[in-house]
Amino acid sequence: MTADRPGPAFSVQDIPFSTHGSWFGISPVLAEKTRAEDLHLVSHQNGMHAVLSLVPLDPATGERTETLVEATPGLLSWTRADGRIDLAYETPDTVRLRGAGASLRISAAARTLTPFSGTYFFREPAADAYVFTSYETGRRYRVTLLSGTVAGVSGSQALGAGERGLTVGAEADGSWEIAVEELDTARPAYVPAAAFGKVVEAARNSFADFVDTVAPWRTSASPAAELAAYVLWSATVRPAGLVTRPGVLMSKHWMDKVWSWDHCFNALALAPGCPDLAWDQFQLPFDHQDETGALPDSVTHSEVLHNFVKPPIHGWTFGHLRRRLPTPAGRAELTGTYDRLARWTEFWLTARRAPGAALPHYQHGNDSGWDNATTFDPERVVVTADLAAFLALQLRELADLAEHLERPDEVRRWTRAAEETQRAMLEQLWTGDRFVARGVDSGDTWSTSSLLDLMPIVLGEHLPPGISEVLAGRIEAHLTPYGLATELPTSPHYLPDGYWRGPIWAPATVLVEDGLRRGGHHRLADEVSARFRALCEEHGFAENFDALTGTGLRDRAYTWTAAAYLLLAEADAQRDGR
Repeated sequence: MTADRPGPAFSVQDIPFSTHGSWFGISPVLAEKTRAEDLHLVSHQNGMHAVLSLVPLDPATGERTETLVEATPGLLSWTRADGRIDLAYETPDTVRLRGAGASLRISAAARTLTPFSGTYFFREPAADAYVFTSYETGRRYRVTLLSGTVAGVSGSQALGAGERGLTVGAEADGSWEIAVEELDTARPAYVPAAAFGKVVEAARNSFADFVDTVAPWRTSASPAAELAAYVLWSATVRPAGLVTRPGVLMSKHWMDKVWSWDHCFNALALAPGCPDLAWDQFQLPFDHQDETGALPDSVTHSEVLHNFVKPPIHGWTFGHLRRRLPTPAGRAELTGTYDRLARWTEFWLTARRAPGAALPHYQHGNDSGWDNATTFDPERVVVTADLAAFLALQLRELADLAEHLERPDEVRRWTRAAEETQRAMLEQLWTGDRFVARGVDSGDTWSTSSLLDLMPIVLGEHLPPGISEVLAGRIEAHLTPYGLATELPTSPHYLPDGYWRGPIWAPATVLVEDGLRRGGHHRLADEVSARFRALCEEHGFAENFDALTGTGLRDRAYTWTAAAYLLLAEADAQRDGR
């Protein structure tokens, strides 16, 4: 077995162990704010569901034994003084486990079976295997003994409450091995395709090839690049259910969806090395675009939500994506994307503009992606400068695409709309030293200490220089030793774990850094980038971070955070000529 490409070590307390394409992972995290003592097989089909508990046992006593859990991209291990259990993915739906000096108890995580919930367990005689069928995931989990012995079975064919599962242990040679598959109704009896060592080697090489492709520029100056790549690689699922393409979930913890702005950052990070996967990330929410042109709020295996939308950053994204793809998109691809982007833009120009209004509005903080930002405290149905700025950029991108597609009338139309949107933003929302929000119903205006009020910096070179300077100065006030606080730490509304009322977030960081750089504020852009990269290198890839301590908050394995690190680290490497 090749042992020189193991990849970075990580804690399964923070990052689930999984593989590219799989819908399940191995983790102690069972739900938001819920952790188990032992690792579980956790599936993300039909939602996040802990299906099987995996408990190492002392073979002498049959009791649970304390172990050290270690993980690298190709191998997960439980170790104790005189024994170990190893787990590796053979395929996206099959894991192999082997042990020596320790037994393993595999049990249904749900102890109660009802006619509509829980897990049924039985021995499958046709395949000589044991099967757990889960109501929650709608899938089966088949355990096949390859060597060793089944030391005990409980709850086979049982109904109601009780323990269901089996214990596997060693025979005379002191070792055992099993395969666990996630499957639909049936498949032929499991036959191993390779020895366990070769399974581990293949898994390691698969990740090593991915990171070499996605981050070939990495050096000692970007020490978290490999782990960032693992977060993206391991959170990718194959098409299934409502996920129409290979998709990078935001996490294989409880944030197991594709939200309609999160996907943009993953697409950008993947574009140079994995252009097909990047293209799929950008297009996936558009596959569920509704008749008005609106994108869904989110997409996951068995659910598409349309009760909110997300901000129109897709024009900004697609402009960068076109430049980052190693091979330019073809005419058919550009035409299809142009049509989708035009419909998404028309939604904001029609369904989200009040009669006679020049500017669109959000209907809730969730529409902005900054769910509970203080900008939305006075009212929720509001006209904001960030929305106008994103829309102006999207209109400019449509004009550029129309020119490329040789549609001069549409070039003029989109260009005029972009100019009118930006002009209205400056006339209606700029007071001379700050941007304000305006309530659609009341007509009242207000400003806050939220970084959201400063997001028009994304206009970069399109902003008047004087306004750009004022915004840059205000943005600098949000910069803590760890990055950009989403609420000024001096604000009475600042909360260390307040979601968008203080913590540092990856998307705001990337958008602000890009706008600052395009606006000529290179020193500040460099500082924003450097502090965020250092934050990730010390504290990982959490959903967000305490702005004053750097501590990772909420979901601890978030792909847009990993993507943001890769984007900023790659750009830094290019500036330094590495």
